[in-house]
Amino acid sequence: MAHAGRADPLARSTPRERDVLEQMAQGWSNPSVAARLHISLSAVEKHVNAIFDKLDLEHGTGHSRRVRAVLRYLGD
Repeated sequence: MAHAGRADPLARSTPRERDVLEQMAQGWSNPSVAARLHISLSAVEKHVNAIFDKLDLEHGTGHSRRVRAVLRYLGD
């Protein structure tokens, strides 16, 4: 969700990245997302990494980047 004075980083996502993130929010694994969207697993992985980058989700914070991305998508 966008905060006052800041652009919503999800708005910078491509339509396909949003499709992948929606599938992630439904609890699907990367292989399942690939099958459901009819794209390769490597394409899903690239989209997931792009989502993490656009949301500034770094490694090593002690929290799952996947969970944090989904929470951001859901408006937390």
